[in-house]
Amino acid sequence: MNLAVTVGAFLLALGVLIVIHELGHYAVARICGVKVLRFSVGFGKALWKRSFGQDGTEWTLCMLPLGGYVKMLDEREGPVAGHELHRAFNRKTVWQRFAIVFAGPLANFALAVLLYWMLFLGGVREARPIVAMPDAGTPAAASGLARQETIRSVDGNSVLTWQEARWHILQAALEKRTAKLEVINPRNELAWRVLDFSEFPMEDLESDPLSRAGLRLYRPEIAPVVGKLVPGDVAETAGLQAGDKVLSIDGGAVLTWDEVVEAVRAHPGKPMVLTLEREGARREVKLIPHPVETKGKGGSRIGRIGAAPQLAEQAIQDLTVVARYGPVDGLQKAFSRAWETAVFSLKMIGKMLFGEVSWRNLSGPITIADYAGQSAQLGIVPYLSFLALISISLFVLNLLPIPLLDGGHLMYYAIEIFKGSPVSERLMELGQKVGLTLLLFLMAFAFYNDIHRTLAS
Repeated sequence: MNLAVTVGAFLLALGVLIVIHELGHYAVARICGVKVLRFSVGFGKALWKRSFGQDGTEWTLCMLPLGGYVKMLDEREGPVAGHELHRAFNRKTVWQRFAIVFAGPLANFALAVLLYWMLFLGGVREARPIVAMPDAGTPAAASGLARQETIRSVDGNSVLTWQEARWHILQAALEKRTAKLEVINPRNELAWRVLDFSEFPMEDLESDPLSRAGLRLYRPEIAPVVGKLVPGDVAETAGLQAGDKVLSIDGGAVLTWDEVVEAVRAHPGKPMVLTLEREGARREVKLIPHPVETKGKGGSRIGRIGAAPQLAEQAIQDLTVVARYGPVDGLQKAFSRAWETAVFSLKMIGKMLFGEVSWRNLSGPITIADYAGQSAQLGIVPYLSFLALISISLFVLNLLPIPLLDGGHLMYYAIEIFKGSPVSERLMELGQKVGLTLLLFLMAFAFYNDIHRTLAS
């Protein structure tokens, strides 16, 4: 993968998410009449700073980009002139303070809704929910699902794409309940399939749980002709071009693209020779697939070269659909997608705390940067979808009742509302220490997971 693209996509994502979050705090603070002293993107040494506005608010870009803050006038942080006491944050009502703090996470949620809305308005080409033949002994096989059946609805929710079907089924699997699928086969016959996840192990979500349940996307036999290439990846670097037909690999004849995929996956970090046909002439290309660690328990190393097959236009039309909605329906769909994702994330955190889901699913900045780079190289639509997903994750994370996070402050204000007076300084100091310990633990664990994945690959 192109390192420059990965770093650039990651920094752009961070910048957008941080600025939107802090703008939420800033805007509501101004509405509530609080004086803002500094708006900072990042921490540490200032790389750039300027003062603007009637209050001379200092806008700062700092060296460490993993966060930001809005510094407001506050008597607890320094002396405040008598004529400005009414503009101090600590002098505002508890409901105003609650609104100012809540506005940051809410801005991240609103950004996700906006991004999804834009995608739904523009139209996103996605795979139709057509299933492959499930493996024997899986919940999908037990339900009676058969090859080339198309999922029409899940638990009464109509689905248009594979992504929508997966989403509804994954929620059923996480809750260890049944999922009722309405399907239609190639002969246009309707049927119902019931997937039972009551005994299905869901503690490991790094490996694709639905694939383990026997739910896989149907893929027809595709000719071994190269279509798209990932810029800077193994295939392009080795000299492969779009339109190349793979005739053999290491002397073994190749008839379908699946055989190419299987051969590449079986050669992580090992050289292989591809015999190609290009414009009627034969040529050989030597390459070494990039080793990738499959996720989940019992993960193994597989090879990857960054190449996709060439598909006929009719095949693309048959297997995909453009999900496009009008302004009102699109906004409703966008809000539902963002809200359901947030609830799902919260459930995941709860299951991690109770040991029902592995903590190895926790990711840190290295993994997020990797996903940012991958999505950016796939195009603007995947990158915006990634940005929306991370924005929702920040919304959920910041609302956790952990001191130092926005959720911790909201917890204090909720107590103040019911108690009728602010939380004591001693309790807040204790909470700060506990919160710092929890955050350092989570960061350390996330970095450990990132490093483990990186070294394993």
